[in-house]
Amino acid sequence: MRTAIYPGTFDPITLGHVDVIQKSLKLFDRIVVAATNTKNKNYFFPVEKRIEIIKKCLFSDLKLNKKKILVIPFNTLTINLCKKYNSQVIVRGLRAASDFEYEFQLAGMNKRLNNAIDTIFLMSDVENQVISSNFVKEIAKLKGNINKFVTKSVIKFVKEKI
Repeated sequence: MRTAIYPGTFDPITLGHVDVIQKSLKLFDRIVVAATNTKNKNYFFPVEKRIEIIKKCLFSDLKLNKKKILVIPFNTLTINLCKKYNSQVIVRGLRAASDFEYEFQLAGMNKRLNNAIDTIFLMSDVENQVISSNFVKEIAKLKGNINKFVTKSVIKFVKEKI
């Protein structure tokens, strides 16, 4: 079984993230969607809530296959997740050229930490490339419409939080 790890904050999960997950499912048998819980970030939602939101988005709203997607929290190196889930691939989403430098450095560090791990970059479709979790939160805080950027359950969770 070919498994890929898709790490991120998913704070909250957006249609851009979903796009990357759906594209990953065409390439791999299973995707581990791993929501990070490192201490150096100020999260909008705690990791337990982000896990709940991701699951509702993927499995309730979009009816994706639960057997092909595992949603977990993590607070370790991504390469350690790869070892735990027997994966040689990390999936990262790219939106714009501005993402590339950071992602390129991150992929290089992961490769230096474990030469057996490769990172693949997937671009979301054009209509999802401008979406970021930060933009979604900012638009919602300013009472804007986030319907084009997230699923129905995510809208509900964001509105409840604000």
